[in-house]
Amino acid sequence: MSEFFSTTLGQLILTVVYILIVCVGLLLAIAYYTLGERKVLAYAQLRKGPNVVGPFGLLQPMADGLKLLLKETIIPSGANRVVFVFAPLLTFTLALVAWAVIPFDAGWVISNINVGILYLFAISSLSVYGIIMAGWASNSRYAFLGALRSAAQMVSYEVSIGFVLVTVLLLAGSLNLSDIVLAQQHFTWFVFPLLPMAVVFFISGLAETNRAPFDLPEGESELVAGYFVEYSSMTFALFYLGEYGNMILVSGMTAILFLGGWLAPFNIQPFDGVLGHLWGVFWFVLKTLFVMFCILWVRATVPRFRYDQLMRLGWKVFLPFSLVWLVLTAGVLAAMGWYPTH
Repeated sequence: MSEFFSTTLGQLILTVVYILIVCVGLLLAIAYYTLGERKVLAYAQLRKGPNVVGPFGLLQPMADGLKLLLKETIIPSGANRVVFVFAPLLTFTLALVAWAVIPFDAGWVISNINVGILYLFAISSLSVYGIIMAGWASNSRYAFLGALRSAAQMVSYEVSIGFVLVTVLLLAGSLNLSDIVLAQQHFTWFVFPLLPMAVVFFISGLAETNRAPFDLPEGESELVAGYFVEYSSMTFALFYLGEYGNMILVSGMTAILFLGGWLAPFNIQPFDGVLGHLWGVFWFVLKTLFVMFCILWVRATVPRFRYDQLMRLGWKVFLPFSLVWLVLTAGVLAAMGWYPTH
């Protein structure tokens, strides 16, 4: 069996199996993240949340998905039909393919490329196209204004995220996500020396995924749901799934870049073999869940920003601060001779 999986065909089959496991697991995570959000918000507001469909409301995501699947897909008469339908497909697809370089444990990654950070940065940049296409193809002023606001917001905070990533690369000495995690094994979790940058990355991730308190494209009182106001049924659901997929991706990236990825606290490794890999996956998932909960916590407690406040925070606070911290980090590493040698 091991000889078969060492062949080209065996490697291809193994890769397809990995992809299916990651995609199915991600879709289930997205479905139940929506339930988790409703539960967290309910408890924050002293309500019960979904508790009717299935035991403890656990079948509520399935009911929501079935409802959206059975609804009619309405395409506005003046819309560009091809672009209108392609935009949500693009958004959802990009949310899935970004996981190709996310390592769940040492060696447990679909594609262990040496430029994983650049790959993720490119994918996040491409997601702007899905939003612009949706707003333009709808042939609606409200949708188009929502798309422009969302695109400007995403581009603004990508600059700060870029400086944060460069700061992490200075400590790790590699663009490979697995090497970044292993660098934290030899040094310490990067959240300790780079705590301000971790906070900037988390907040910028909220803005990048259009989440509260930066959900300006939603702006019900102004743009009535922004760029996807004309969408219904499964086309709306694809935008919805893409947004929650990106939230989970940001949480996973935070765990990898700052919280040691699959590394357990105090370098505990009680198992070997497959159990050892599952031990690493457990810690990676646990850290990701913690960041996912923090995203919901912020939504439950922080009011929405005005658009001018959002842009001021990105350009006048985060951009100069992340640049100064990058230069400071490089200076300390150079002065102390701590640059990675690998």
